[in-house]
Amino acid sequence: MRFEEFEPHYREILDYFGFDRADDEEAALLLNDLLDRDDLALLRDRISGNAVTVCGNAEILREQLREIDGVVIAADAAALVLYDAGIIPDIIFTDLDGADDPFITMNEEGTLIVVHAHGDNTKLLSRWVPRLTGPLVGTTQSRPLPGIHNFGGFTDGDRAVFAADELGAATITILGFDLSDTSVDPMKRGKLLWARKLLGMIGYDL
Repeated sequence: MRFEEFEPHYREILDYFGFDRADDEEAALLLNDLLDRDDLALLRDRISGNAVTVCGNAEILREQLREIDGVVIAADAAALVLYDAGIIPDIIFTDLDGADDPFITMNEEGTLIVVHAHGDNTKLLSRWVPRLTGPLVGTTQSRPLPGIHNFGGFTDGDRAVFAADELGAATITILGFDLSDTSVDPMKRGKLLWARKLLGMIGYDL
């Protein structure tokens, strides 16, 4: 999705949560400075024309592991659930909130990590990005930069679906998403609400 199409929704998200766009843009600039490579071509090659499974980190994922097929994309800490089950994701979409040492191991072994910059994670970017020596792609939720992309979406999970759709996945199976979870805090409930709304825009009604 072109940023010009996504930008009105991004503005709504800023207003809904009270986020500052300038903070997002500063984070994108920081990520751009930290990254010395852009493996977008590899990301496109892994997705384009292939069956893709996007795994969120809801508890239900553990019951759905046998349904995983094709190119495996993990949303943030869902990668750790897969790793513990002996499944190495091909791609991880993460703002690094759920990052742990296995991210480094998986990245070294070829898992492509799509690192997302936003106003609240600059310390995580500075901590983790220099330690990731394998394939990387940077993303932002604001206006993209030459080496920092915006495929649309907001949370790690829906951004992964947006990217898979944008980069030409043949099919997209979505597992480990529970957008109706009422046990989470108000901020998380808001994010789930927006994930549902955004995914609906591109034809995924969860």
